Amino acid sequence: MLAVVPCLDRCPDARFALQGWIGDRLDGVTRQWLRVAPLANPAMLEMFRDRDRAPLRDMVPWAGEFAGKYLTGAVEGLRLTGDPELRSLLEEFVRELVSLQDPDGYLGPWPRAHRLTGWAPNAGRNGGATWDAWGHYHVLLGLLLWHEEAGDASALTAAVRIGDRFCDQFLGRTPRLVDTGSTEMNLAPLHGLCLLYRRTGQERYLALARQLVEELAATDADGSPLAGDYLNAALAGTEFYQCPKPRWESLHPIMGLAELHGITGDERFRIAFEQIWTSIQRLDRHNNGGFSSGEQAQGNPYHPGAIETCCTIAWMALSVDMLRLTGDSRVADELELSLLNSVVGMHSPTGRWATYNTPMDGVRKASAHDIVFQAREGSPELNCCSVNSARGFGLLSEWALMRHAEGLALNWYGPGAVTATLAGGETVTLRQKTDYPRAGAVQLTLDLDRAAEFTLRLRIPHWSRESHVWVNGEAVAGVQPGRYLELRRQWRSGDQVDLELDLRPHLWVGEQECAGLASIYRGPLLLAYDRRFNTCDPDAVPTLDARSLTLSPASWEGWLPPHLLLAAIAADGSVLHLCDFAGAGQGGSPYRSWLPVVGAAPQPFAPDTPWRSR
Repeated sequence: MLAVVPCLDRCPDARFALQGWIGDRLDGVTRQWLRVAPLANPAMLEMFRDRDRAPLRDMVPWAGEFAGKYLTGAVEGLRLTGDPELRSLLEEFVRELVSLQDPDGYLGPWPRAHRLTGWAPNAGRNGGATWDAWGHYHVLLGLLLWHEEAGDASALTAAVRIGDRFCDQFLGRTPRLVDTGSTEMNLAPLHGLCLLYRRTGQERYLALARQLVEELAATDADGSPLAGDYLNAALAGTEFYQCPKPRWESLHPIMGLAELHGITGDERFRIAFEQIWTSIQRLDRHNNGGFSSGEQAQGNPYHPGAIETCCTIAWMALSVDMLRLTGDSRVADELELSLLNSVVGMHSPTGRWATYNTPMDGVRKASAHDIVFQAREGSPELNCCSVNSARGFGLLSEWALMRHAEGLALNWYGPGAVTATLAGGETVTLRQKTDYPRAGAVQLTLDLDRAAEFTLRLRIPHWSRESHVWVNGEAVAGVQPGRYLELRRQWRSGDQVDLELDLRPHLWVGEQECAGLASIYRGPLLLAYDRRFNTCDPDAVPTLDARSLTLSPASWEGWLPPHLLLAAIAADGSVLHLCDFAGAGQGGSPYRSWLPVVGAAPQPFAPDTPWRSR
């Protein structure tokens, strides 16, 4: 089905045993959200059951996405945990979900006369636009992932019916899908149809995907764009924020361009996809790894607009595809930045709730407060972000350990183990003993059922300027930041690889709205001022001098300790405590990740300095 084999791809049989900080957070999200969300919010499915019953439910335009987003994140989380209670719940959830599909393939919440039309009388008080195709896309994605994970034939059958419904209604017909409006969202099936084609080989799905690429360039009678025209704009070198309709939802149809490159080999799709990804990285990805300002690209990473949870999750999904496409380890650096800062930071310490906005400076608010307008009878906790946030953890199953033509690529450093099967059938377990990211030492032990020759690629982060690696005690030469270190040998059970990563602080000096300020990192962790750990208030944070900056470990005797707490001596001699960004604001106190710093100049963006830090 593929004309171009990805440089890197997910290990489909990987089994994970994550421990430490991230393991604990994933466990909390699983227990407090993934296991309970459908039962605590039964309207997630009930809205499908009574879509034609009077009185019609009053719903937000994107209500149909909730079940699919939840299922997608839950399946990816299940890959990491293997949690038997979650698996049992998902079996019941999918069984109920597919039972609510009409024979014509429709699996949305809107009444019969308004299905996939872009408008419904109960989308708001007086009727309004619906993101019906968008909702079907998310359901389709979740069903395909569940089929891959569980081998559930009914899930694939339901996904095929969705694809058939789209083809029956839109392939070579009018009105076109682009004519249903809300095009950043409703053209997302471009991505889902490519995935469905890869799974089934049905040419009509590929034909409709190609048609939707053409619809991206459609205009109205006045010549105004109906959609984003992302392919042609990117091929012309246009920055993403300058494209028509640069909202975050468009990242999902853009992922279809990467799939089309793999399916067809057409280089235009690859060039456009890489241009868009790099434009976002350079101009719209914030210091905490989050994406979007006010729910769209602005061409300004310092913009103070809301950094929506859904936007960051979409950016990470886009980045997984970029990593598959290019095999560039610096893309994995981006995924680590987003996970360890934004994703952990957007969740409460227990996993009980998630944010809508995880700002660079400000406070943390649960999405149930910020976007409570989405709550409805039977779904008091549901909103676009609550159903999507857990996927930030789940996506780790896609990129932590990947396979390539000659072996495996290890992107994730953290305590625990991951097991995979090599091309020759050998089983290998990579066990990590480490306190990373608090410490730079990683001890990696390989367990194999029999000896095997393969290449193990180790991600050397771009910020680790002086890294050291030893294999069975022998130093390895040629370790370069921002590259994979390739170790090819006959591996035997018990072989040990030791890494020492450089955790000296590095700074991103701000410009525009953040002029005179800087973000300080220790390894992949963004550091932040939190009022809870300091005597000074947010508007009186003392100035630091980059020329004499030192960070010393600090202790916290109170409850809710941060993952990392460091002490810095300010220019006036006072002590400023800095914690990891994810731990800042946990108790509702204000925090800052852009800090007053003197003695450093801005660092231009470059592929080798994508965080503008040094």
